[in-house]
Amino acid sequence: MAEEVKPALYIVPTPIGNMDDMTFRAIRILKSVNVIACEDTRVTGKLLFYYKINTPMISYHEHNEAQKTDFLVNEIFSGKSVALVSDAGTPLISDPGFPLVRKCREEGIDVIALPGASAFVTAISASGFPSHQFKFLGFVPNTKGRKKFMEALLQETGTLVMYESPNRVKRFLKDLNKMKEEDFKICLARELTKKFEEYIFDTIENIQTRLNDLTLKGEFVIIVDMNKK
Repeated sequence: MAEEVKPALYIVPTPIGNMDDMTFRAIRILKSVNVIACEDTRVTGKLLFYYKINTPMISYHEHNEAQKTDFLVNEIFSGKSVALVSDAGTPLISDPGFPLVRKCREEGIDVIALPGASAFVTAISASGFPSHQFKFLGFVPNTKGRKKFMEALLQETGTLVMYESPNRVKRFLKDLNKMKEEDFKICLARELTKKFEEYIFDTIENIQTRLNDLTLKGEFVIIVDMNKK
């Protein structure tokens, strides 16, 4: 028997690349709720069109979280059900949504999270690096806090996972290569679940050379193996 959709906030993961990576439950929830809060209605609109979902959308992103959080909470209090999605992957994992979830918890509203796609989980499971314990660092800071982030990274042990944009990944490797005292293996994963999915394993210097011959598209998952041999 399918669960009944009730006035609540539903956290619904969406595909990180391959449109067929939606769960049956996620599709049913998105069809059943009253409104879908999403980062970019154009991006989510393509997913809804693919699955013939006609639920109304409302934009909810890092620039309007403060204004939209109270509105969405009031919608739920009025008896409506709300689904929160990000452009790709699991909401709140380096994506907007935290203020809304926290507010719902404070107000006693049910928050129901569905399991689903996540880029860093996908990448680490296929990396061949130790994954029984790892540390997820989110996006590498671009300006403020970057130097401190890089210095702290080199003091870590174990398997480290982070995100970086295609136009900054070379800078990250260059900075890391300058600061490191010993060499170690890293993995770059890109275009995950898509036709041109690729994992690149090597030392920092060798990967820097290899990237010169590639057209860099999409966000990278960077996995650094700092495990003591």
